[in-house]
Amino acid sequence: MNVALGENLRWHKSLFFPRSKSGGEAFKHTAFIGVGGNVGDVKKRFDRLFRYLLGKRLLYVQKTSPILQNPPFGYTEQSDFFNAVMVVRTSMSAQKLLKFLLHTEQIFGRERSFKNAPRTLDLDIIFFDTAKFMQKNLIIPHLQWQERLSVLLPLSMI
Repeated sequence: MNVALGENLRWHKSLFFPRSKSGGEAFKHTAFIGVGGNVGDVKKRFDRLFRYLLGKRLLYVQKTSPILQNPPFGYTEQSDFFNAVMVVRTSMSAQKLLKFLLHTEQIFGRERSFKNAPRTLDLDIIFFDTAKFMQKNLIIPHLQWQERLSVLLPLSMI
């Protein structure tokens, strides 16, 4: 499915996006994770990410949104981004979840060359339960989430 939303926005589906599955009640926390990328075959990478997470006992993926194709912001001289949102259940703290997600980005080839650079995979904690954090390396809810169509539109589909 490729559905145009407007001149620069388009919905896509893949094997695991969107998806909804009950379960994960044994975990203490619910987190909303923003998933993004714009290097290579991003939709296949999202499906590989989903399979990778299925093999981890640290979290349970309950829901995923469709994938939104949208133009880059910040540094605009790059390919369109593909973005989705996942709802996961975990017993990890927000800090441990962040560490796990950063490690996962590295496994999937993420390089941080400059701010807003092209990336293979970007994983952000949008929400963690109803918690609010303002720490050096972790701000929850994610800064400016409510101003980004790349977050708002996938969230609206969950």
